[in-house]
Amino acid sequence: MRTETSRQANRRAKKELARRLRSADPGLEIVHPNAAGIDVGNASHYVAVRPDRDAEPVRRFECFTADLHRLAEWLRSCGVKTVAMQSTGPIREIQKIQICL
Repeated sequence: MRTETSRQANRRAKKELARRLRSADPGLEIVHPNAAGIDVGNASHYVAVRPDRDAEPVRRFECFTADLHRLAEWLRSCGVKTVAMQSTGPIREIQKIQICL
C-alpha cells in the first residue's frame, strides 16, 4: 500500500476546508455580519461579501471611478456597513472609507 505524499495530503486538506467553508455552517463564529473584504490591486479589486448576501459573493471591479461607484452600490445593496481592505503595495496614507447609506 502506498503512503500519501505531503502534496496529496495538502490537496486533500485544502479541498476539505473549501467544502466546509461553502457549507451552511462552516464552523466559524460571525463577528461582523455586515462586513465585506476587499483585496486592493493596481488594476482591479476583488470584493467578497457573505454568501447569504448575494448569489455571486465574490466579484472583481476595475479601478476606474465608475467601477468604484458600482462597487459601493453593490456593497450597499448587500447591507455592508464595514469593510476590511488588504493591500500589498506601499501605503503612504491610510484613509477611512465610509459607504454613505
